[in-house]
Order: sequence, then C-alpha cells, then structure tokens
Amino acid sequence: MLLLVAATPPAPVSAARRRCLGSLLCRSSLRELQRSPEPRLPPLREAKRVVLVRHGQSTWNAEGRIQGSSDISVLTPKGESQAETSRLMLLSDSFDACFTSPLARSRRTAEIIWADRNDDLIPDSDLREIDLYSFQGLLKNEGKERYGALYHQWQKNAPNFSIDGHYPVQELWDRAQNCWQRILAHEGKSVLVVAHNAVNQALVATSLGLGTDYFRILLQSNCGATVLDFTPQTSGGPPSVCLNRLNQTPNPPVASASSGGRKTSKRIILVCQGATQNSAEISLTGMGYAPLNMLGIIQSQKTAELLLDQNVNGILCSPQVAAADTATTICEVQEAADCLGADCVPRYVEMKKLLELEIGNAFQTKQKSFGEIAQSGWLGSMEYRTLEGLWAQSKHAWQALLNELPDDTTTDRTLVVVGHPGIHLALICRCLDLTMDYMPSFHLDDGSISVIDFPDGPKGRGVIRCTNYTAHLGRWSIPITRTTETDEEF
Repeated sequence: MLLLVAATPPAPVSAARRRCLGSLLCRSSLRELQRSPEPRLPPLREAKRVVLVRHGQSTWNAEGRIQGSSDISVLTPKGESQAETSRLMLLSDSFDACFTSPLARSRRTAEIIWADRNDDLIPDSDLREIDLYSFQGLLKNEGKERYGALYHQWQKNAPNFSIDGHYPVQELWDRAQNCWQRILAHEGKSVLVVAHNAVNQALVATSLGLGTDYFRILLQSNCGATVLDFTPQTSGGPPSVCLNRLNQTPNPPVASASSGGRKTSKRIILVCQGATQNSAEISLTGMGYAPLNMLGIIQSQKTAELLLDQNVNGILCSPQVAAADTATTICEVQEAADCLGADCVPRYVEMKKLLELEIGNAFQTKQKSFGEIAQSGWLGSMEYRTLEGLWAQSKHAWQALLNELPDDTTTDRTLVVVGHPGIHLALICRCLDLTMDYMPSFHLDDGSISVIDFPDGPKGRGVIRCTNYTAHLGRWSIPITRTTETDEEF
C-alpha cells in the first residue's frame, strides 16, 4: 500500500516548477495557475499541527440571519451541545495554545472545548467572521428583497462582491494571511483555533496557496474540525502543508442534504477501500490485487453501516480485489436496507467496475509518499512517470464520474466511488481544478470517506463537504487529530 504520510508532506513546489508542471505534464490552464498563489507562510523550525474548529450553532444561525462580524448572536442549546461533543472529540489532544475569535459565539465554543486546560485563550481580532457591513443582521429573504442584484452577486460571485466600499472576501483572505503569521509563530507544536465558517475557509485556502475563488468550496460546518499539518523545509522557506482532514463534524457528514446552506441533489462519496494484506504476505505477481485483511473487512462493514440510510443510486469501484470487495459489502447492505420486513422486495443498486479507478502496483507495494516520488527526479524517474500516468488517468476517471450524474436540478443522485486512497487524492485535486503537484497536500486513510456536493449540478463546481472522515469506524478508526506516526512527530 502506498504510504500517505500526513506528517511529512513534501516541500511546496516553486512557482516556476508549478508552471512547468502545468504546461508540460498536467495541461493546466493559465487560469488555474493564476488563482493558486504561493502561500505567504513564515518558516518553521519544527513540525506543527493546527486544528481549526468552527463555533457551534448560534441563535442567528437558527434564525437564518446574516451574521458577519456582528457580535449579537450567542450559542443555542444545540450549539452548546455541539461544542461539548467537540470537547470530547479533542479531549486527549495536548494542545499548547488556543487562538479564538473574540466574538461571543466563538469564544464560548472555545471555552467549552478548552475546559480545564490551564493556559489562557488567545483572542485575535483577525479571526472574527467576515465583515458584511450593511448585510449584517438581515434575514436572507430580507437581503434579497432590499438589495436585489447586490445580494445576488454575494450569492453567485462572492470573490468580487463589493458593499459599502469594501470587498469582504478579499479583505478576509488578507486577514487570514495575517493570522497565519501569528499562529505559526507560536512556539507550541499543536495549536487549536476556534473561529467561524468563512474565516476558517480562508485559513485553509491561504495555507494551501488557494485564492478567493475557493470561497464556499471547502465547507466548514458548526463545530466541524479541520486538521492542517505544517512541516519545515531544510532550506528555511515556507513550510509544506498537508490538509490531513477537512470538516470532521459532530454528526456524520452524509446526513445533510444541503451544502453551505444550498440544497444539493447530486453527491459523490469517495470511499477508500479497507486495509489490505501486507505485500510480504502475497506473491510478487499479485501485489496489485491484495485482498482485504481483517481490519479492512471491518472497515468496509462500518462504511456500509454509515451509508445505510443513504439512497445510493450507483456504486463505481476499481476492479482490484480490495476495492471490489469493499464495494460489494456496501452494495449488499444497501439492497437489504429497505427489505427488513417479510414481504419486502430488495432494492437493486447498480455496481460497476471502472478501469480508470485502478492504481498501479508501484503505489501499492512501495512505502513512498507522493511527495517523495515528486521530489525524486520529476522529469526522469520511473516512479515519477508512473505518477504522471496516474494523474492523466484520473482526468478520465473524474469525467466518467461526472457523466454518472444527471444534468438537471431536480433528480437526486448519490454515487459511491470505491478505490485506493491514491486515486481518490487525484480525484479531489481534479474536483478542485488543481495541478498534479497538489496531490501531497491532501491525506486519506484506509476506510475513510470524502464527500463532494454539486449544488449547481455536475457542470458546476464541486463543493468539498469533508475529506478523510473516519469517525464511523469506531474503535478501529484513526483518531481525528492524532497522527498515525510516533508521538514525537507532534
């Protein structure tokens, strides 16, 4: 199995090399490259983990009001309960510091999570929610009625939205850059940040060098936790960044039918196949087709249970044994879900094998990360050429998945896609319209799920609801914020 090490991602690729990769290897458009600026992060002396948490449900969340940076709403009882769930989720983490927005809803969430820890909270005004000026306090329908075209621009073209002489999203991105200077300058190895939806989106995007048109693309739900790993470079430049997990929510991420407040009827659920037998246990000729081990069987069953209440319309999987067996387990549970009574008829779920989801033996048997391969001789090594082949293949796989989604706004369609973590990393980058060198910037574990919504249909942009969700695996899960490496890493 390919080792996807979250704690040691590669150094960020230079702008010049990214241009080469875009034009020579990935055929990326100039627009892609222009909207992916180099992140302005300070150099680090040692590895650091940052966990971002959005505040719990607030009174204005419940009422559907536009909050912005106003400080009137407070946590609802549900919000308090969500914060308590987050506290339990993070209970074993030895954070060295907690930065928080000074706004009441965020600070209260931080107080609940921080609980009996001795260190004081660190308020940072730049962590406040996006400034929305005249919109703040309005119900959403009031915004439509009072501001018309201006409100429509906020909904459809937020990066260029202007109000009261300000560009809120652009201002937010600048604030996020400033926040990183202070967060990463803190001497602690593990830092908790409790803030808001939009500012957490901006923190994730700016850490990866993504511009303002990624606003509303990387979802942050109430009390959802996002984990970022920063690794110093020997050259002393900006650290490399890996998005270990995105939006680990108190409730399963497949439960909601909305995406950032927008109804969505199209969804792709990427399921990483369960753990497989060690390559030492099987013959050389069969390494690419290792079966699930006992842990992998449990993981596939747990994933099938998670999806039990989802009306899955189709399952696509790699033809390799571990992926096909994981997909079969999901399919069998889906077909039995509506047939618990004596006179029920099983529901048929179409399952297809897709060659484009297959991954080569090189990535299944060699204990190397994508980052190590990318740094080992990017124009010459056989491993790198194999990685290029996987990237080219992922383009066809992504298009095949989109073709499975009906091009209308009314038909519900949930598609489950089962494969090796390596191909799913490439698909996430394809969804985000990124180049191949971003693949080491994401991490996926065996048995994890990642959810992509399409509120504008398959021809619109995909919204990443979560990545690397494993809480459904129970006692066999990889802890939400704990590294899989030794404790010395963080």
